[in-house]
Amino acid sequence: MKGIVQGRKDLPRVAVAGASGFIGQALGPVLSRDFDLIALSRAERRPTPGYSICRQVDLFSLSAATKALEGADLAVYLVHSMMPSARLVQGDFGDLDLLCADNFGRAAGANGIRRILYVGGLVPEGTELSEHLRSRLEVESALQSGGVPVTTLRAGMVVGSRGSSYQLLARLVRRLPLMACPEWTRTRMQPVALGEVVASIAELIHQGGEQTLCYDLGCGETLSYMDMMEATATSMQLRRRFIPVPFLSPGLSRLWVSLTTGAPKELVAPLIKSLRHEMLVRPHAHYRPALEAQESVEEMLASAREDEGPSRDEPRAFVPPSIHPAAESKVYSVQRLQPPEGADATWIADRYSQWLSGFMRGLIQIDSDTTTGEVHFVVRGTALKLICLQRLAERSSPDRQVFRVTGGLLARPSERGRLEFRQVLTGGEALAALQDFVPRLPWWLYRLTQGPFHAWVMERFRREVRGATVKNQPEESPCAALEEEA
Repeated sequence: MKGIVQGRKDLPRVAVAGASGFIGQALGPVLSRDFDLIALSRAERRPTPGYSICRQVDLFSLSAATKALEGADLAVYLVHSMMPSARLVQGDFGDLDLLCADNFGRAAGANGIRRILYVGGLVPEGTELSEHLRSRLEVESALQSGGVPVTTLRAGMVVGSRGSSYQLLARLVRRLPLMACPEWTRTRMQPVALGEVVASIAELIHQGGEQTLCYDLGCGETLSYMDMMEATATSMQLRRRFIPVPFLSPGLSRLWVSLTTGAPKELVAPLIKSLRHEMLVRPHAHYRPALEAQESVEEMLASAREDEGPSRDEPRAFVPPSIHPAAESKVYSVQRLQPPEGADATWIADRYSQWLSGFMRGLIQIDSDTTTGEVHFVVRGTALKLICLQRLAERSSPDRQVFRVTGGLLARPSERGRLEFRQVLTGGEALAALQDFVPRLPWWLYRLTQGPFHAWVMERFRREVRGATVKNQPEESPCAALEEEA
């Protein structure tokens, strides 16, 4: 984590995760009137307008997140669909987002942050949520992992010139004179102007108290996505025809939207799946900032069009994250576990060691030293160590067990390479995460052998944990013994 430029110590400090996004950039000049702003970004960069400090941080690392929030009084979380900078990533985007949010919540608690403000998504009531919306809801809970009060602003489509949703809409309208509109385009929604989101954050960040709060943002108009496309065409002074069709599955819709707009499928897929839900505000939770006047749909589209200007540069969400050469050979693998009631991270780590020894019987044995915290994956009947781990007692606790990768025939020693088991969402679920792992095998061989094998083993372990029951801890539980010594 690196800091650039010194801030103003006479004002309360607000750390903004996702400051380089389109909401974060618009927030800077407004929030800087009353606060000293720290921009948190995965890449090293100069501060954008309004921010006095820019800190480079990897939110997949709890220690890095904790260091990045040092000196802050409040925090704003604008991160969505975060992907680690690695050559191979195994795991659903929801699990990756959950890990980042849990790290941020714990780091906020460790730094005494007074409140976190999070911009999430509208949550339809009385229906099964899409993976995308379910992830937004989980992030709300995960941010509370450190005991810090969270204020959530739930919003549907945020209309701003650099917003990914608006850009998808604008590119479809701009590039297709005739558009076949599947059923999901008739779904009702309430967009919100970027300025209204920024004004709401600026008002609510001043909020005190220890209560966790949740508000919905949206304009006073209710319209369908087809209506929104027609309004966009009007704002661009384009004549377009929109023809309702009873076909075009979500899969085909994802394909043609991605091909037409140039947006990556990783961005389009979760959004299309969510469009079956009506994105409407809850009347009892509708928040309206103290603006002189609320923008109509026509006004917010006109503002976005004006801000867009002649430049047609790719929005950041449309550009796949670049991989730093030093991180090219790294691996991230995150799997969600559903441990039985009463199981903590110590139980999960012990269960993994015991289960793997039995599952790989005849091939691999697990040697653990409760005195040193070393764990070795050894070829049975030999002294060949495939992977060596070292339990980090200072970073481990009953709800989080962390092991550093120290080497072996299949792994290069790495200061950041680690395997951890962590309880999340108030302990009801858990994550198994292999992070910053550097294989010793040639990359092409790793992708064909060790990488898929690890994913398969973790899937089998996920099934094992889901069907397990908690009994009394064994007397020789390696992690439990080390917990007592620590």
